[in-house]
Amino acid sequence: MNKEQSTLTPSPDLQAEDTSAKLAVTVFPLIIIAAFLLGFLAPDVIKPLAGYVTPALAIIMFGMGLTLTPPDFVLVAKRPWPVFIGVVAQFVIMPLLGLSLAVVFRLPAELAAGVILVGCAPGGTSSNVISYLAKGDVALSVTMTSISTLLAPLLTPLLTLWLAGSYMEVSAASMAMTILKIVVAPVLGGLLLRVIANKFIVKILPVLPWISVFGIAYVVMAVVSGSADKIVSAGLLVFAVVVLHNGLGYLLGYFAAKLLRCNERASRTTAIEVGMQNSGLAAGLAAQYFSAEAALPAAVFSVWHNISGGLLATFLRRRPIKDES
Repeated sequence: MNKEQSTLTPSPDLQAEDTSAKLAVTVFPLIIIAAFLLGFLAPDVIKPLAGYVTPALAIIMFGMGLTLTPPDFVLVAKRPWPVFIGVVAQFVIMPLLGLSLAVVFRLPAELAAGVILVGCAPGGTSSNVISYLAKGDVALSVTMTSISTLLAPLLTPLLTLWLAGSYMEVSAASMAMTILKIVVAPVLGGLLLRVIANKFIVKILPVLPWISVFGIAYVVMAVVSGSADKIVSAGLLVFAVVVLHNGLGYLLGYFAAKLLRCNERASRTTAIEVGMQNSGLAAGLAAQYFSAEAALPAAVFSVWHNISGGLLATFLRRRPIKDES
């Protein structure tokens, strides 16, 4: 960690949370793959669960809110430039990449809308742990994820309407209200409860990463069960697009930060924040506002970006931080 982060020794509770988070992000791909296969192989059994995707997303976001504290937002005032770069890159690079890939691969309308919606989603919650493993700036990662999540009710529907409106009808106002209900309200509720009952919440922090893991697994399972037939015909195409979307997000996010004179830790963090999306939210929105087929790219993204994030963290962790004394 950087000097600012290492001045305090983590408490046993925070160390337990860190250990739990690292374990969760390590086994996360396996759990998501299992959920994916279950939804694909037993769609008739899983389909009835699709009606509870929205509450599952709200629970995930409430868990995210519980991990936040008011000081996480102080970084916006202390170091506004890297936060600004990361959030702008998040909502510029990934949406435009989604549109470009839809055009280049000539995706069917539903898949194109789904890919674009993934690009318009805020940063993924697992990016914070990946940033830590990659020797990035964890405080910056948490702030970027929080700010992009709070901006999602405005930017996600508007960007989706602008970029995906030619493929499918987009109800931006309804989508904004849904994001407010299942993202912003639960996050703020979790943050408020953390402030009120901090001592209790700190004790249950190790459990919170697993709420996200199994919540997203539930969403993936439900989404895949509704598009099992499409996976057979379009699975390889969707996988190729997802891999490119995610990989180019890492690459362009890193070099955008470098170009704008961010240090190595901030550049690594920006790359991870840009490349890793809240694909669980994208899957839920796509299933609700588009179709089960449109939710397929987000389901695949949920699997892949955690695998690629772990691989990227392993690679970056072995590389020295040359611009740090």
